Amino acid sequence: MSQQENTNGGLVLAASPRAKRELGISNVTRRRDVPNDPRLIIVEPRMNHYIAMNKRVNDIFRQYVSEEDLHLYSIDESILDITPNWNYLKYKFGQDLTMTKLARIIQLHVKRELGIYLTVGIGESNSMAKMALDIEAKHAKSLIGEWSYETIPDKLWPITDFDEVWSIGRKTSAKLKYFGIYSMGQLANTDPTFLKSKFGIRGEELFALSWGVDRSVVANKYHVKSSNISNSQVLPRDYFEVNEIKNVIREIGEQVSSRLRSKGKQAGVVSLYVGFAYASVKEDGNSGFHAQLSIDSTNSSGSIVKALHYIFDTHYRGQVVRNLGVSAAKLVEGGQEQLDLLKDPIKQIKERDLDDTVDKIRNKYGVTSIVKLSSLGDGGTMIDRAGLVGGHNGGNAYG
Repeated sequence: MSQQENTNGGLVLAASPRAKRELGISNVTRRRDVPNDPRLIIVEPRMNHYIAMNKRVNDIFRQYVSEEDLHLYSIDESILDITPNWNYLKYKFGQDLTMTKLARIIQLHVKRELGIYLTVGIGESNSMAKMALDIEAKHAKSLIGEWSYETIPDKLWPITDFDEVWSIGRKTSAKLKYFGIYSMGQLANTDPTFLKSKFGIRGEELFALSWGVDRSVVANKYHVKSSNISNSQVLPRDYFEVNEIKNVIREIGEQVSSRLRSKGKQAGVVSLYVGFAYASVKEDGNSGFHAQLSIDSTNSSGSIVKALHYIFDTHYRGQVVRNLGVSAAKLVEGGQEQLDLLKDPIKQIKERDLDDTVDKIRNKYGVTSIVKLSSLGDGGTMIDRAGLVGGHNGGNAYG
């Protein structure tokens, strides 16, 4: 359970199957709604520990598939393409090996070495395996669910709650119902031409999903052609003061700039997201703003923060703020930087050297080894967030 102040007392980030089944607890349940039951054990997130355990679990998976046939889907889910190694696995474990038997072998292997119970979804495609995991395996006594194209009509088509189905979100669900489609079976028997006309390429994907069709291959890794570097955070409280808001924007901007330098990149566009607090949203219905600005390619903290403050000053109208996000895009290789003709070149060089020096100190001694005085006050969040991983408590890493 998250213990951060910005979650208003805490949220359930993950609940055991037994807690869900017997006590009705689900992910994102608020602390005030968690029953006072002596059987419950509530612990804070330990993201460093989770990451370490994720690595150990996937190291076991690598004993069954090659690296290119393993996809790390999330902190607690991986996709294994068994097909290329199937003949070897049958040679190792016996010619009567089945996918369910192999799943059980891997389950016992992980339980024996790490004490963790695995839930396994088996399917003839990646999306089918994911749906088998979410819809069947998590509720099965064996924690294994196996689907095939032949069983799709029996296991997938009866589902009317689209939220249960991987990749179908709330908006898509509402749109499907608007067009009179209330089950996965109806979706499977809808004219794909109609779906494409209403949903675009997403319509074809939905039709394929309803039949369990997914032509992606784990070994064919997707490589992002155009990337960006971003950071965002939910503030620990509502921010009313302009100087406090701009101070946190400065902190996030400097963090993004440091990440750019560490990757040897420069950004040609910076963008700022400002999300308003509930009170402001309720008052005028405006949830926030997102704007970007083209700049001369740079990774200078001063230049990027200056651009972000300009965006903020241009669009901010006194609302109460609760969310902030910064992104740097149109990345190019670093190494050269255009000096500003209107600024002292010596000063610009010194600023760049200062950024590099601060980076080196923080890399060696930690992020909080050197901080600006404003981060100690004026609503600064840098120090409090230094120990977080993915926005949650890092905890202790275990080897």
